[in-house]
Amino acid sequence: MKRVAIVGGGISGLSAAFALEQQRQAGAPLEYALFESSSNLGGVLCTELVDGCVVEGGPDSFLTEKPWAADLCRQLGLGDQLIGSNDAERKTYILLNGKLVPLPDGLMFMVPTKILPVVFSPLFSLTTKLRMAFEWFDKPQSRPDEPVAALVERHYGAEMVDRLADPLLSGVYGGDASQLGVQAVLPRFAQMEAKFGSLSRAMLAARKSIPKRNGPAKPLFTSLKNGMRQLVDELVARLDSAALRTNTPVESLQIEKGGWLVSDGGQSDSFDAIIVATSAPASANLLQNSASDLAAELGGIHYTSSVTVTLAYQQEVRSLLPPGFGFLVPRSEGKRMLAATFVHNKFPFRAPQERALIRCFLGGVSQEQMLELPDDEVIGVVRDELRQILGLAAEPLFTRVYKWKAAMAQYNVGHLERLDRIEHLRRQLPGLALAGNGYRGIGVPDCVRSGHEAAAQALAAIGITQSKPQVVAS
Repeated sequence: MKRVAIVGGGISGLSAAFALEQQRQAGAPLEYALFESSSNLGGVLCTELVDGCVVEGGPDSFLTEKPWAADLCRQLGLGDQLIGSNDAERKTYILLNGKLVPLPDGLMFMVPTKILPVVFSPLFSLTTKLRMAFEWFDKPQSRPDEPVAALVERHYGAEMVDRLADPLLSGVYGGDASQLGVQAVLPRFAQMEAKFGSLSRAMLAARKSIPKRNGPAKPLFTSLKNGMRQLVDELVARLDSAALRTNTPVESLQIEKGGWLVSDGGQSDSFDAIIVATSAPASANLLQNSASDLAAELGGIHYTSSVTVTLAYQQEVRSLLPPGFGFLVPRSEGKRMLAATFVHNKFPFRAPQERALIRCFLGGVSQEQMLELPDDEVIGVVRDELRQILGLAAEPLFTRVYKWKAAMAQYNVGHLERLDRIEHLRRQLPGLALAGNGYRGIGVPDCVRSGHEAAAQALAAIGITQSKPQVVAS
């Protein structure tokens, strides 16, 4: 009987455990144990049902174009619970000089593909609009990895970085466009620049190459009807309960003959293979004594923290809010909020008709101190800035604050080269696999994929050939 340990009970670790469980049930001579330091499995996937509202503490959805999370949901029999974003109502605003300005039509991420909407938008100055026009004639060029800010400024100017690129990346990574690397964060942009020169021309060419679809377009975002926690609960229900060791922090990992020794303080246990599915710095600490070179590389992947605040209001607040999904806040506006989502507009089944639900984001690379504030002070900051931005002075019916310390990996310049070094060092340690958001994607689908790939690596290391998993009917 082969034994595999999984360290970390977030969505990456749970996905790895599910992949192993499928093989165990198919008859593989295998057992596994999942170690989680807290009492909670699922990491940042945290959902509460409050006063008829679905309140997400962490991610509220995932990108539809990345299939791994939706495929896992279907495997678990949750296919009929998948819901799409209300894209007919999708509209995003940028806070500019204290006022909300809608993003003009035709912007694909930050690349303009339609002339007139951009020309008439007050979001950009005449200088930036001229830069956009002349960008059409940029020549192809290949460059080494560089900050996203450098690429965007080269094509469209510093104003585009401040008003669009940086707020967008703050919303996704909690990071800084002057630090995040193009090759890891926006690899398609690097490829488009190398082939076309102009990002606008490249994006238009890409749009023309997409085959026309019959029927409605797929929604941009996908979630679950009762919240993202549904995925965690269903995963946990499918695992061997005896294998789940919550409230069991692992203190060290040691290589021993034929495998790994996992010490959790109270005892040590031997395994043939191990999947480390914690944050990269936490993984570095665990591997420090047995693989110092690998630990040093893992420790070089930085993380930022985030805070989400959800506020619920009476129905009349809905009529006060602008239509759309929400707004982004450039750093130059001097606010502590990074963004806000009008949850009741973004997805169905999130709030009753008589409720408005607003979700605000703080923290990130420049605001780690927000984690140290008491919850009532954080709520005070959010309410004060919502009053300034939206004129929203109403008393909320309820509030929820969630703090996530060092939860968002930063793919800084040189990240892919670091991953190559990590992979080279990992292969020298038999039976070791790594999973999580620190490597090749921070979203839920990326974490699911990384868990599955880590399970495949662990199974291969112990000589077990995978059988095809069964799909559960919805």
